[in-house]
Amino acid sequence: MAATRHGRYGFLAGAILPGLALYAVFVLSPYTQAFYLALTDWTGVSGEVSFVGLANFGRLLDDPLFLAALRNNGLMLLVVPLVTIGLGLLLAAGVNFGGRGGRPGLTAVRGAELYKIAFFFPQLLSLPIIALLWQFIYHPNEGLLNGLLRGVGLDGLARTWLGEPRLALWAVMAVLIWSSVGFYLVLFSAAMESVPRDVLEAAVLDGAGRLATLRLVILPLLWENVQVAFVYLGVLALDGFAVVQIMTVGPGGPDGATEVIGLGLYRNAFTYGKFGYAAAMGVALFLLTLTLAVLALRVGRRERVELS
Repeated sequence: MAATRHGRYGFLAGAILPGLALYAVFVLSPYTQAFYLALTDWTGVSGEVSFVGLANFGRLLDDPLFLAALRNNGLMLLVVPLVTIGLGLLLAAGVNFGGRGGRPGLTAVRGAELYKIAFFFPQLLSLPIIALLWQFIYHPNEGLLNGLLRGVGLDGLARTWLGEPRLALWAVMAVLIWSSVGFYLVLFSAAMESVPRDVLEAAVLDGAGRLATLRLVILPLLWENVQVAFVYLGVLALDGFAVVQIMTVGPGGPDGATEVIGLGLYRNAFTYGKFGYAAAMGVALFLLTLTLAVLALRVGRRERVELS
């Protein structure tokens, strides 16, 4: 018995310890180094490192660009997850329960799988490719968007979408939503397929419309999926570096209208050689992301719905 137990523990140790070692080297070690560098004035080149304590974090509160980035990331955190999840739920419900034939309100639309593939297509493109694509779409003279507006006689609505401070950030957020909504359409569609049909039939027989069924029946059953989606989209909104770096003038312009924390981190580290200060920005971003995840999973916690 003792030999069997020893062999079992040896097997578990052999299976777990290599993974823990890799995790410590490639995950915990970089985080630890970042936390340490945030307390120094390291330039990234010199071997001399001076310990400055919390001075870098104090500078963040007096940095107008960082405060602008914090404000922009906060707006993105409000808009991108809510709009993406809302559109994903509506489109998933429309695809899965928007058909006209068969039982009322319970049949998928014709060609539902094709719709899912079409909406999912942006996931096949990398974010830099999407940013370049939309940079051409937003072009003030030769872009597709202004071209369509002028083509239908709406010349007055044509804008320099990425050149106007009050529009640039909204244009960037539209790209993030467009690139993400297809994935959550597919995610929510898969979850909706597991919803018992008798529950939906009972709602239809009680006179609930499609929107009421989505809000009162389907959404509570999909709440855990929505929570996870909010966390992932929140992380995307708190980042936004690749899209802003590629699409915007400056980048981060015009006049800091699209400045985000990740862009300030990159600029301070690789342009100004302030790796210690950039590490402080990274630590601040890490703490914001961790806080978001904890709040989203705890504040939005609901009792599990049990179906017999």
